[in-house]
Amino acid sequence: MMLKTKLKAILEEKGMTQKELSEKTGIRPNTISEIVKNTRDTINREHISIIAKELGITDPNEILYFDK
Repeated sequence: MMLKTKLKAILEEKGMTQKELSEKTGIRPNTISEIVKNTRDTINREHISIIAKELGITDPNEILYFDK
């Protein structure tokens, strides 16, 4: 099973670009892009925490899911 994110859909829903998220969180644009595209080998928990806080998300299950 792979851990993936729903970040692309969340950003679209909130009308926010990857660049805006990067600027607001201080996370490199390339890292945000890899997280959105689910191409990152590992997902840094701190990054997810920072992103969730910026997006007003309190439940990690709103961002993360396991793909079989």
